[in-house]
Parts: sequence; structure tokens; C-alpha cells
Amino acid sequence: MGRIVIACYKPKPGKNEALKALMKTHLPRLKQEGLVTDRASIMMEATDGTIIEVFEWISDEAIQNAHTNPAVLKMWGEYGEVCDYVPVGSLAEAGNLFSGFEPLN
Repeated sequence: MGRIVIACYKPKPGKNEALKALMKTHLPRLKQEGLVTDRASIMMEATDGTIIEVFEWISDEAIQNAHTNPAVLKMWGEYGEVCDYVPVGSLAEAGNLFSGFEPLN
């Protein structure tokens, strides 16, 4: 059974556009490695520029396998250059009963 996750990527100063470009490759690269389902992701942007993505891993095992997959580790290094991972609860919108974001896809 799949595992749906919410990931939040806060761009480093001056890296907003680079992060958005990288986001376009995220799911296809994970798909190429056989780690995510065919379900389309949902990408959105918080008022502080953080990019939120909702996507589905194939399984908990796929998540674990990502941590030793060379292609994924390379991709995560690219993400590390342009953003920091933050918890969804740290976003101002998370304090609202209905959290609204700007759609990106």
C-alpha cells in the first residue's frame, strides 16, 4: 500500500526560481527509480515562498530504499543547495482551519 506524504521545501535566499525548476523533476526522478506511484503530485506555495508537495511513495520500504539509492541521494544533494526542509506545521497557513496555498501545478 502506498504512503502519501507532505514535504515542504523552503528556498534559500535567492534560490526560489531554482527550487521551482528542480521541483519539476522531483516526481519523474523518483518514478524512474521505481519509488513512487503513478498518482500525480500536488505542488503549492506558501506566502513565505515555501514549496509544499503532496505525493505518494509506493511503500514504507520505498521510502527506506530512497535513503541508499545513488540517484536519489544525488537529487537530495541538489535540493540541499537550494532549500531547507521544514515541517508543514511551521508554515503560517498551517494554523488556519483551512490552510490555503497558491497552486503551482
